[in-house]
Amino acid sequence: MTAPVLTIEVYSDVVCPWCYVGKRRLERALEASGRQPYAQVFWRPFQLNPTMPKAGMDRRVYLEAKFGGPGEMQAIQHRIAGAGASAGIEFAFDRIARTPNTFDAHRLIWFAQQQGRQDAAVEELFHGYFTEGLNIGEHDVLVSLAARAGLDEAAAGRFLPSQDGIEAVRQEEARGRQLGIRGVPYFLLNGKTVVSGAQPVETFLEAIEQTTR
Repeated sequence: MTAPVLTIEVYSDVVCPWCYVGKRRLERALEASGRQPYAQVFWRPFQLNPTMPKAGMDRRVYLEAKFGGPGEMQAIQHRIAGAGASAGIEFAFDRIARTPNTFDAHRLIWFAQQQGRQDAAVEELFHGYFTEGLNIGEHDVLVSLAARAGLDEAAAGRFLPSQDGIEAVRQEEARGRQLGIRGVPYFLLNGKTVVSGAQPVETFLEAIEQTTR
């Protein structure tokens, strides 16, 4: 008997470290559950900073203003780095110079879905930003990461300066707001079971079992 298809929509932002951790924990849960071959994962946009200037801003200035000072910022980053290490992620916060506007990164993720390379694109964006410190608000960086994800580099280069995907991404963002999403990562399994946050692998396993039973 064939296992039922499991559809998982993940609302996230590529500058959200907990979204990267959540991705790893979901992957481990799918592997442990044996549902990985039957799972379809779709990445949906959620901008944490929708009013971020197009050119982004200095990351240290942004985070210290957001969290109340360098001490608070360092404590939070230390906690995230620990969670990342346990998930096999090397967070290199000291390499990140800017907090970018992520709208075009989300457009690239949408574009990658049309090519069947969405998860690979998301992985490259997370790794590029958090481990390599790349400015994923810049088109040339996005094109390079698209190529690494197996997308046609020239096609990505034509896509990003165009108007393609703008309305589609805005509609997907609007749906997230209609669902009442206020923070990410947010996982919606088969349109009915919700896992909010980068929960432990066991929580994902319970949600998968609940959804597919």
